[in-house]
Amino acid sequence: MSGRKLIASSKSRAAAIALLCLGLAWLSGRAQPSHAAGQPEVNPREPRRVLLLHSFGRDFLPWSEYARSIKTNLEQRSPWPLDVQEHTLLTARFTAPGPERPFVEYLRSVYQGRPPDIVMSVGGPAAGFVQRHRAELFPNAPMVLTTVEERLIDRASLTEKDTVVSVRHDFVTAFRNVLQVLPDTRTIALVIGASKLEKFWLEELKKEVGSLEDRVSFVWYGDLSFDEILKRASALPPQTALFWGLMSVDAAGVIHDGESALHRLRAVANAPIFCFEETFFGRDIVGGPMHSIPELGQKTADAALRILGGEPPADVKIEPVAYAAPKYDWRELQRWGISESNLPQGSEVLFREPGIWEKYRWQMALIAAVILIQAGLISGLLDERRRRRLAEVESRQRLAELAHVNRYSAVGELTASIAHELNQPLGSILTNTETAELMLKGSAPDLEEIREILADIRRDDQRAGEVIRRLRSVLKKAPFEIRDIELKETVREVMGFVGDVAGGRKIELSFYGPADTDLHVKGDPIQLQQVVLNLILNALDAVSEAQTGKREVSVIMARAGHFAEIRVGDTGPGIAVADLKAIFDPFFTTKPEGMGMGLAIARTIVEAHHGTIIAENQPYGGALFTVRLPLAS
Repeated sequence: MSGRKLIASSKSRAAAIALLCLGLAWLSGRAQPSHAAGQPEVNPREPRRVLLLHSFGRDFLPWSEYARSIKTNLEQRSPWPLDVQEHTLLTARFTAPGPERPFVEYLRSVYQGRPPDIVMSVGGPAAGFVQRHRAELFPNAPMVLTTVEERLIDRASLTEKDTVVSVRHDFVTAFRNVLQVLPDTRTIALVIGASKLEKFWLEELKKEVGSLEDRVSFVWYGDLSFDEILKRASALPPQTALFWGLMSVDAAGVIHDGESALHRLRAVANAPIFCFEETFFGRDIVGGPMHSIPELGQKTADAALRILGGEPPADVKIEPVAYAAPKYDWRELQRWGISESNLPQGSEVLFREPGIWEKYRWQMALIAAVILIQAGLISGLLDERRRRRLAEVESRQRLAELAHVNRYSAVGELTASIAHELNQPLGSILTNTETAELMLKGSAPDLEEIREILADIRRDDQRAGEVIRRLRSVLKKAPFEIRDIELKETVREVMGFVGDVAGGRKIELSFYGPADTDLHVKGDPIQLQQVVLNLILNALDAVSEAQTGKREVSVIMARAGHFAEIRVGDTGPGIAVADLKAIFDPFFTTKPEGMGMGLAIARTIVEAHHGTIIAENQPYGGALFTVRLPLAS
């Protein structure tokens, strides 16, 4: 029984060991990288060697841009370090290319010990070269033939280690785009070189454009030197368009770089230039449907990375790259007057120069906001100004009415004085008239004496008329009217009006003014007279309250700089210090029977004349009111 258990235990341990060995073998198999048949094993830490073979040169447009896009995609997306080695098949740029054998020997010597992990050809000539010599150069290395037109690929020579990333030129579509963008086009001049490859494409073009010859005529510049092409392009007839094909070498055998040659052509051409290569877009051509450099670079990198990852090249199928959606250079459209309405639907217009609104959007928005705010403020201020003017007009009307009432009130206080002033000349007139009548009843009247009596009557009548005139002037109701007045004469009229009032109250009323200086101001004479009248009457009332001492009211006029001054002083009791600040306030009065409006109206009138009025006490007693009005310039 124990013997059977020992045998069973030994069998179990053997089975476990066998399973463990199988697991280790499976894990070891998973850890080994895949390699194409015949390829030496490569350390995953070593860089992948990529041979990039150019057709015309590392800096020869348009292929250099495609190569740059491919390398950028590879370097950004590769999970392994890359060693990209670039070589150029220069013979493709010659009209009579020499033998390829020296270049083949050179590549064989470079890669004899360590062949590249992948070979990538850029352009048709490079693709043809690697297809012709792969057996002796890289028999086991996978190849990607990229940036090559489908018609340049030798399909019969392709092997299972080859992958093609091709492009398809649709010349008819490119020329139809020219006719749509420029509907009046009658001639298309094609600029193309004279190398073997360029002659091939010239023949292909002539075959394909037959369907368009009833719509437009074609001119081929393939048998001209580039200098001659420039001369003809500068004198093209109207309704002609230029189409840039390929210019690596001209008919004179001169080698040209695509970029500089096209730039020279644009500088002299009197017609717009079209092309299907995106490389030249944004520099010298109008645009249209073009091959997309980013799309071809991405697809080529996809194919290369899949092959480097172990996928058989024959299984990597890439659809040919056709033209992308058309796009146009806004600057060229503007230069040649091409309307955007002629562009195909779905077109993209690039390099559009922003208008002033797009360029300075925030600044313009801010300026517009400021202008709107200012316009609102100005509108509000204008409305406020209009309202203020209306208020000022209404205020002046109310002031004139109130001043008129105030004048009636002031004249009412002078009723007895005015009556007395009128009674004197009227009484003299009556007496002289009665005397003249008695003298005329005599037998021999003295005519000379009668003449003197009549002269007295006339004088007394004029005196009475002057009193009435002054009274009517003060009481006249008139709108506020600004005019040039002589201030001294205006004040003298008031002095004559209140002179008898002062005499009746036994108050000395004196006037002092500069004899040799005129005091012209801009103002309303009636309202200024009212100011002086109110001040003199207040002074007379103040002196009347004083029972003893000197009884005097003085009116002094003078010039103070650019102002005319009227100072009305009295010898009364003066103004209480507590009342000085409120004396010009409406309804403030110290008189039992006063309304408190006289001085308020006086200040309003003075300020309406852009002047000032102040009240103070004189050092020797009594009050002093000073009115300052700007002199007329």
